[in-house]
Amino acid sequence: QVQLVESGGGLVQAGGSLRLPCAASGRTFSSFNMGWFRQAPGKEREFVAAISWSGSSTYYANSVKGRFTISRDNAKNKMYLQMNSLKPEDTAVYYCAAGSFFSTAVGDYTHWGQGTQVTVSS
Repeated sequence: QVQLVESGGGLVQAGGSLRLPCAASGRTFSSFNMGWFRQAPGKEREFVAAISWSGSSTYYANSVKGRFTISRDNAKNKMYLQMNSLKPEDTAVYYCAAGSFFSTAVGDYTHWGQGTQVTVSS
């Protein structure tokens, strides 16, 4: 079992940067594959980035590739999403998630945080 709490969201101008931490409780964090998802108003939740349990593998949605970086520190039970060159279309609630599979599918993740709002102004 793992509980997840995101933070770091806020209002930023286009072209700016934000770093989203995801803090995990429980001793099993290092056994989970992790992901970041986002959901804009009126839209379905979509995949942003994933990282394997060891951190050796990462995968990104095409829309964020080259701008966002996912990382994790298993010793600190934390995962991060570094977001650079932000665009207004990145505006959404961002969620961290944990699951048994290294996956882009929402349904493959069994544990979710409460989300943090990111708003990018033009």
